[in-house]
Amino acid sequence: MAENIPKLILKIEKLCMRWRGQGEALRDVSLQVGVGERVALVGESGSGKTITAQSVLRLLPDEQVEYTAGRILFEDQDLLAMSERQMRALRGRDIAMIFQEPMTALNPLQPIWKQIAEGLILHEGLSNKAAHDRAVELLSLTGIPEPGKRAGFFPHQLSGGQRQRAMIAMALACKPRLLIADEPTTALDVTLQAQIMDLLTELQREMNMSLLLITHDLNLVRHYTDHVVVMRDGQVMEQGSVKSVFERRRINTPAVCSMPAPIR
Repeated sequence: MAENIPKLILKIEKLCMRWRGQGEALRDVSLQVGVGERVALVGESGSGKTITAQSVLRLLPDEQVEYTAGRILFEDQDLLAMSERQMRALRGRDIAMIFQEPMTALNPLQPIWKQIAEGLILHEGLSNKAAHDRAVELLSLTGIPEPGKRAGFFPHQLSGGQRQRAMIAMALACKPRLLIADEPTTALDVTLQAQIMDLLTELQREMNMSLLLITHDLNLVRHYTDHVVVMRDGQVMEQGSVKSVFERRRINTPAVCSMPAPIR
């Protein structure tokens, strides 16, 4: 009987990238994410996790980077071959990203609802009022209390957990098919980490959305993802199901091999 292999939504094939005028940053990086799958990208700081994710959305400045080999396929479309205009149409609508630090990713000069509404107005053509109402719904969906009131708050008026939830609301506004979450719980305590990851997992299942989680926290990997890709020095060192990689633990580095206590 044939193995039930999910259809791929993202496939990175032997990706090589270098900083212009400097050395190679990514070497033969290959990974894949199936429809509805939760894949963790882990490794030490500086291993290449974030720049791999930013490459998917083409967020790195063209004048600073050069892709020397490989492809990034999103539903069989090579993102590296797309124009900037095509990428702008895809960002937020089909692929969205939760950035590592909300206080630097959120605009301090705009209320939260306007930042959530931007994608709705751009990609779905909603009016300001309709986008405002949808932003309030999204804040409610992510568990922010009094969402109608807090929609008008500026980022500094929200707690750390609320800012993270607002970032999730922004990312999910247009119901993307692939969500990239870059260290979404770094600045939060253990209780809030569990709440945010429970929320992301619940929404991911409800929307049948694929999730690429970038983290160095193996607790989160073990409890919230299906597959794991281990990076080091810009290369993929190991990948497979969470169970198989945790059992093998071939990479002899504290960031990858430490076996944390359960999150609950």
